[in-house]
Amino acid sequence: MPQSDTDCPADDALPALGVTIVNYNTEALTLNCVASLLAQKIARPQDICVVDNLSPDGSGERLAQRLPEGVRLIQSGRNGGFGAGVNIGVAALDTPLVLVLNPDTYFQHNKADVIRALFASTPDLGVAGLKLVNPDGSLQYSARRFYSLLDILARRSPLGVLPPLRRLSSTHLLKRNWMGAPFQADWVMGTGFVVRRSAFDAVGRMDEGYFLYFEEVDLCARMWVHGWQVMGVPEVELVHEHQRHSQAGIWSTSGQTHLKSMFRFFSKFGVPWVYRPRRSRMKAAYLQWRRRVVEGSQDMRTDHPT
Repeated sequence: MPQSDTDCPADDALPALGVTIVNYNTEALTLNCVASLLAQKIARPQDICVVDNLSPDGSGERLAQRLPEGVRLIQSGRNGGFGAGVNIGVAALDTPLVLVLNPDTYFQHNKADVIRALFASTPDLGVAGLKLVNPDGSLQYSARRFYSLLDILARRSPLGVLPPLRRLSSTHLLKRNWMGAPFQADWVMGTGFVVRRSAFDAVGRMDEGYFLYFEEVDLCARMWVHGWQVMGVPEVELVHEHQRHSQAGIWSTSGQTHLKSMFRFFSKFGVPWVYRPRRSRMKAAYLQWRRRVVEGSQDMRTDHPT
């Protein structure tokens, strides 16, 4: 069973929250996101870290001049993808909780204490997803079940208009859960989530083998494998002005990246079939993948040192 952080005190002294934002050619959005964090007093300036993933438009250099005083900027020497940027940002912070945000998000209210209290009262909570809403207030259903092949058909094909697949999509998106208390989810969207640092380190951080897409699904799957909970928190709302690049054509760059990430996830945790995969079976598949890919490559390096 995972252990709670020793520095997660009771209600009168909740665990501190840091924030990391990965920037790539999104200077204006990043500045707006940081401004909302400071205006709503979500985090102190020194507890906010922006990571620039070697933006070719020069926004990293401009952010160095334009970010509010005290906010940290790390200009990465490479663009290793979203997960790599998150790993850099989390490592730079020293708070027991870290809020990971996309630049195209902003807060209109401060409910940070709700999620901080949830982590303090739930020692095995590893990841908590925020309630993502569009600018018009409509829900994005940011906590979900793991995929089956039928879920993929329901979400990504014209067959999704059929009533049985519409109902399946609704359960995949956990649509009925967003009106009540915090609830368990298989995974939460990487657009806005809070991670317990000790859990993040214990499961091996973000898998940098993903360049974009599915890295948050992978992180949450490993949380469950290692005994940590993943939850959605309806009370903590985050506005997301998103653009669904993953829904571009299959032959587009983003479409190909999405497929590549999906195949990596399925190779690690098992290909989903008609029924949604059970966490126990995903754990067995993951441990087998680790023996084959990770431990096998380590053995090869030992046998054939460079």
